[in-house]
Amino acid sequence: MAAHWRKVLIICVTAQVLLVNAFEEEDVPEEWILLHVVQGQIGAGNYSYLRLNHEGKIVLQMRSLKGDADLYVSDVTLHPSFDEYELQSVTCGQDMVHVPAHFRRPVGIGIYGHPSHLESEFEMKVYYDRTVVQYPFGEASYNPEEMEANQKYSQSAEDESQDEESVFWTILIGILKLILEILF
Repeated sequence: MAAHWRKVLIICVTAQVLLVNAFEEEDVPEEWILLHVVQGQIGAGNYSYLRLNHEGKIVLQMRSLKGDADLYVSDVTLHPSFDEYELQSVTCGQDMVHVPAHFRRPVGIGIYGHPSHLESEFEMKVYYDRTVVQYPFGEASYNPEEMEANQKYSQSAEDESQDEESVFWTILIGILKLILEILF
């Protein structure tokens, strides 16, 4: 009789281990390669910042182990927030962001601890996405990501020239004020 209950107990424990492992294992496409696993804690209303240097299409998959951590991503600033970001995921469960290949590196990643919990714990997996985009009309067809990247580059060049002009005028005005003070 004891041998029978021992077998039942072993079967129950084995089934529980298999079920737990099945739920913990996430289905990810074969084309995704795991690059990093980051775990951390963040206080309510605070940010933790990471920097992404890997080229190519990247997938950030984050789950809150405790509390609620939100994900903000930017290729403009290294300190993205809920006010300044390009991509975001702010769910109460699993957060996922697909970082396009055209994003300028390094990419800033902000992890925000939602104020609804005193502390949040998170685990983020960083995947490289090897999927190949099939262009039905060839490479020369319209690519909105590439167009957006080119627009950002031209805007940043314009901003730099305006900054140079601003510095020039500031110096020139300063010199003229100095000359006027000396003369009068």
